[in-house]
Amino acid sequence: MTTISPGSDEEAAAALKELQGATVRPSGNGSRAEWGGKDSDKAVTVHTGGLNRIVAHNPGDFTAIVQAGVPLADLQRHLAREGQWLALDPPDRGGTVGGLVATADSGPARHRYGGVRDLVIGITVVLSDGSVARSGGTVIKNVAGYDLGKLFAGSYGTLGLVTQVALRLHPLPAGTATLVASTADPAALSRAVLAMSRHPLEAMSLDVSWREDAGRLLVRFGGVTAAERAGHAAKLLQDVDTDVVLDDESIWAAQRAAQRGAAVVKVSALPTDLSAVIAAAGDATVISRAALGVSWLSFPPGDNLAERVEAARKALEPRKTAVLDGARLVDAPWPVADPGTLALMRRVKARFDPTGTFRPGTYVGGI
Repeated sequence: MTTISPGSDEEAAAALKELQGATVRPSGNGSRAEWGGKDSDKAVTVHTGGLNRIVAHNPGDFTAIVQAGVPLADLQRHLAREGQWLALDPPDRGGTVGGLVATADSGPARHRYGGVRDLVIGITVVLSDGSVARSGGTVIKNVAGYDLGKLFAGSYGTLGLVTQVALRLHPLPAGTATLVASTADPAALSRAVLAMSRHPLEAMSLDVSWREDAGRLLVRFGGVTAAERAGHAAKLLQDVDTDVVLDDESIWAAQRAAQRGAAVVKVSALPTDLSAVIAAAGDATVISRAALGVSWLSFPPGDNLAERVEAARKALEPRKTAVLDGARLVDAPWPVADPGTLALMRRVKARFDPTGTFRPGTYVGGI
């Protein structure tokens, strides 16, 4: 593949004008390169490594403007100097801010703070004809017309090239503590999840992990009263073993890392479906944003990996599933969209990329 690396919006626009008729694949650091359908071998890669500046950070407004090629870890270190962070914590594999937006990836903090669509308040994109489109900004408000941030979040590079985003920030918590509830009974785990989902103490994260016939509910609290609230929450649970961990970062680092694997199936289901998701997982580790109904089945490498993945997807029907890591193992990594949704997605694609320049055929429904 040919690769180009623009250093500004203007350079990106000029490059895309020159690439009329070509197929284009946006790329950051490649930490999620396998996700989605396979690109054409003739695709030109537009790499965002040259778009690597933190353009502005306004601590008083809790906003920042960041180019797409900035690694998320670098941004978080910069923000931490002012006691702030971007409340997105996906598995850390060196991914960029642009890649995070393109895939709408997330981590445990999504429980309280929301996902990419909630935290991107402005965006700049370059379209296939070389035009530059912007929406939003550092003032947190609604704007007329298309909300480009929400459209491009999770579009997997199929609508245009994200070059810059404006972000909503949050204060770093003064401290954290995690309630760990352990059980080998999926039903007891589900009951504990339900109890904590109804809990009024505003947890930062509420996650489940299940591996090798044993499960844990992880409930993280932040702030100066984090340990007190975790202890109070533990008293509300029955039929599970509980512990409160104050030095809890290693727990959450392991939880985030387990979202990736030799093959990973993302599942959208009801929160009450947790037992069914666990039953369908086979030898996969289950990571779940329990109150949100989103789970990841992370399969270990080994024989018959593709068959294990497809068996789990079959068992989970009619729930929607997508294969992320290991997408090349299967013929159809995306779930089947209903006709109305697919028609809307095709109209959006035609509006922003009428020439089919950006990653054609790699998204839901062959878009």
